[in-house]
Amino acid sequence: MFFIFFFSLLLLSRHRCAEIYEISPSQPLSEGQTIVSPGHVFELGFFSPNNNSGNNKYVGMWHKSIFPRKVVWVANREKSIAASDTLASLRISSKGNLELVDGKLNSLWSTNISVPSNGSAAALLDSGNFVVKDDDVGADPLWQSFDYPSDTLLPSMLLGFDNKSGDTKFLTSWKSESDPSMGMFLVGLTPEVPSQIVIWINGSTPYWRSGPWDKSKFIGLPGTNDGYLGGFILDDNVRQGPKYYSYNFGDTLAYFDISSDGVVKLKFSERGENWILNFVAQNSSCDKYAACGPFGICKRSESPTTPICKCLKGFLPKSHEEWSKGNRTGGCVRQTKLVCETNTNQSVASRRNEDGFLKVVRLKVPDFHEYIRSSDAEECKTRCLNNCTCLAYAYVNDIGCLAWSNDLIDIQEFSYGGQDLFVRLDRSELGEGKPLKLIASLTAICLICILGAIAFGFQRLRANKKGNGRLTDTIENARDTLQEYIRKYDPSELYIYNFDSILIATNNFSITNKLGEGGFGPVYKGKLEEGKEVAVKRLSSSSGQGMEEFKNEMLLISKLQHKNLVRIMGCCVKDDEKLLIYEFMANRSLDTLLFNPTRRAVLDWGRRFNIIQGVARGLLYLHRDSYLKVIHRDLKVSNILLDEKMNPKISDFGLSRIVEAAQSLANTHKVVGTLGYMSPEYAMGGIFSEKSDVYSFGVLLLEIVSGRKSTSFYYKEEQLGFLAYVWHLWNEGRGLKFVDEVLADSYSISEVTRCMHIGLLCVQDKAADRPTMPDVVFMLSSEKDLPPPKQPIFTNFENSSVYDPHPHYDSIFSVDEGTITLIEGR
Repeated sequence: MFFIFFFSLLLLSRHRCAEIYEISPSQPLSEGQTIVSPGHVFELGFFSPNNNSGNNKYVGMWHKSIFPRKVVWVANREKSIAASDTLASLRISSKGNLELVDGKLNSLWSTNISVPSNGSAAALLDSGNFVVKDDDVGADPLWQSFDYPSDTLLPSMLLGFDNKSGDTKFLTSWKSESDPSMGMFLVGLTPEVPSQIVIWINGSTPYWRSGPWDKSKFIGLPGTNDGYLGGFILDDNVRQGPKYYSYNFGDTLAYFDISSDGVVKLKFSERGENWILNFVAQNSSCDKYAACGPFGICKRSESPTTPICKCLKGFLPKSHEEWSKGNRTGGCVRQTKLVCETNTNQSVASRRNEDGFLKVVRLKVPDFHEYIRSSDAEECKTRCLNNCTCLAYAYVNDIGCLAWSNDLIDIQEFSYGGQDLFVRLDRSELGEGKPLKLIASLTAICLICILGAIAFGFQRLRANKKGNGRLTDTIENARDTLQEYIRKYDPSELYIYNFDSILIATNNFSITNKLGEGGFGPVYKGKLEEGKEVAVKRLSSSSGQGMEEFKNEMLLISKLQHKNLVRIMGCCVKDDEKLLIYEFMANRSLDTLLFNPTRRAVLDWGRRFNIIQGVARGLLYLHRDSYLKVIHRDLKVSNILLDEKMNPKISDFGLSRIVEAAQSLANTHKVVGTLGYMSPEYAMGGIFSEKSDVYSFGVLLLEIVSGRKSTSFYYKEEQLGFLAYVWHLWNEGRGLKFVDEVLADSYSISEVTRCMHIGLLCVQDKAADRPTMPDVVFMLSSEKDLPPPKQPIFTNFENSSVYDPHPHYDSIFSVDEGTITLIEGR
């Protein structure tokens, strides 16, 4: 026991001897030793990146007691010490410089102090500042590491520049995680007023920026508020002289750093324990500089790697071809020239009446702003309007007036926060044309109406002869062409495909390319010229989906972005042809697997539960999380598509309705949807709400569990329909008999039971008794007890097949249910 105690003391003694508190001419720092700050906060010594002894060595600094260890400063970034060299040392040279020499006394790094001192020494402070000082205790350091940042900004360090002295302080990334030499990313403060932090690639190409400083925060970072940034300081009122950014959180240890791949992060440690990630500057591809090019707006999508680009109103993609390929960096171009640009001979007063401003909200303002002194927002607007080169302005609280004369670039739309930007447009783009233009427009409309009436007469005459034809779609096309309709809304969000290119892609709508047929027409697989596979929905002339439903689906899906919603790529209209082009789903629709006797075994319970959860999340997005509140109104198994990984995506939004966010109920005289999935209040009274979608989800959920189609199920022994049968089994405690027999015993009993319980809660008679989609998503992931369901209403159909306990699925299998397009509600 004494030997163990003595050995422990010996190790402790050796460890303490390896620590020194100052480097002096008589006390160099050698490998195996470290210098520590007085409060043991920081430690400096020799290290190998990634703790790999085979790597070359460096002298660096880190927090002494916090793991994982983060090196916050490196002395010899560009000249490493050979891994085999054990005689290298950090010493005070004869001229008073701090110097790193290798085992052969070759100098690898030095402070190069211009006024050397014979009595200098080096010490490490608790702030993390490594200083060289002389014998004069009160004198400023001869040299300090804070003046030479590496990839990390510590509290009280300065980031910025001094115009008078020429001093600049930047952060530069490591080349890689195992190589601390200077990498390709540089972080610094810009000279304009107000300043912003920018990451450059190779010192010149912008990669990311924070947006201007408003005396408390950078306005391009909406997730940071005044309280969060309380410890940050930027004196941005000085046009000449020093301009530095710094921060201090008191006793809280923290650091900002730039990674080797260009990501800025803030981490802190409240009690000297492990690091906690507090802030990441780049959360999505929209944060990458100019992701959507000039005059383009980037909006973050559900997928962080896929930005959503659109043009500002009044602008069109510079290259539709490039945008269709997903390359939006070319940006957008103005659709109508500004009057003040074309009529340069007019006086300023007359030109001012020709252009106007479009207000765009919740934005990260563009780069290259110019600060204009003004008393208020109205003066800011006037000064921009009087200057033809002024393309946009913003009046920002705590900053004042900002204006832009160059291309508007690096604009991002936020879901909250951000600033209002006023973009200069010709008044025709704002719907504010002169009376003369209005008269011309009315004349044109009258002419179109006369021609439309003539066309209507001829079409009706032909229809009387042939006994068929849909006149409404033709008239709608004549009155409002698709191109005009899209241009009126968001021209950048949808690509209009050439009909001939779709013919080539689908092999002239070959039967071999046909994927299936829904209530509104067939769907074909296609391969575009660039090699991308797509699904082409060809609306049949006899379908219930006219031009209004077509426009509704086209523009609605383009605005909705979620990983569990199908993504529309574009559209095409030619004569009577109306086509919608979607992303291709490798596993087609859910019904082609779930109701197919030879394929449904592919859907094991894990996949089915994932599909249930995915559809629930997609509906939650439609009801609560998207900026449009959407009621789908036709949720069913055939409208759930599966990608190559069996992830579900809700499709077919032609019958969907947008309602006000605060609106709980809506009424329609035109009931649309599919029998068997409609809630009682919708089918009988035309009342729809989130709860009518919840009802449809409940039916869909129960179909997934059972592998049976609700609309063609009838249990003859008890004369029970689909919902009556599942309630009958549940009420008698025999719910597991409802589970698809192909799952055998491979499913989770608790998950299946919970899903059936949730399904029955969703199909309750009264809408008020049904859960909301947030409730459903929570219940699917929780193990808390659920309320008992109430007995639902049951409807039997005359044409339903008879249920056999050992069914022959060919008698009840069909590709799609009939979609009801018109029921007059009472």
